[in-house]
Amino acid sequence: MIRFHTIDVTMPDIDLDAVRSWIDSVVRRHGFAVGELHYYFCSDAKLLEINRQRLGHDFFTDIVTFPLTACDQVISSEFCLSIDRITENAALFGRTYENELHRVIIHGVLHLIGFDDLTPQEEQMMRQKEEESLALLFN
Repeated sequence: MIRFHTIDVTMPDIDLDAVRSWIDSVVRRHGFAVGELHYYFCSDAKLLEINRQRLGHDFFTDIVTFPLTACDQVISSEFCLSIDRITENAALFGRTYENELHRVIIHGVLHLIGFDDLTPQEEQMMRQKEEESLALLFN
């Protein structure tokens, strides 16, 4: 089950059924199954508050991921995404808002699958996996 929620922003104008199908496809391609995925769209201010309260981090980010289970084959998580940060990053990186939004949506899933972005090598692999995933949606 994949659900989308808003906290203090308007729901992004995306095809929710197509995005659900796409996420499920990416997850299955990596040998996992979707359990419960909850996406919460919010503002920078709200995500900063969540980041401080739940992780002790005092900085802005585009997404935070909170796994719900430790199951090896089923992906279940809550994701909090900042619409403000996504909008700003789209302009900063020369991407469309739609592309950046979908990139961040799948980024959290890729973390749960096992991809990280802490080192330059990991970041390069994460970008590659994001691009591969986006190609499934936009082609």
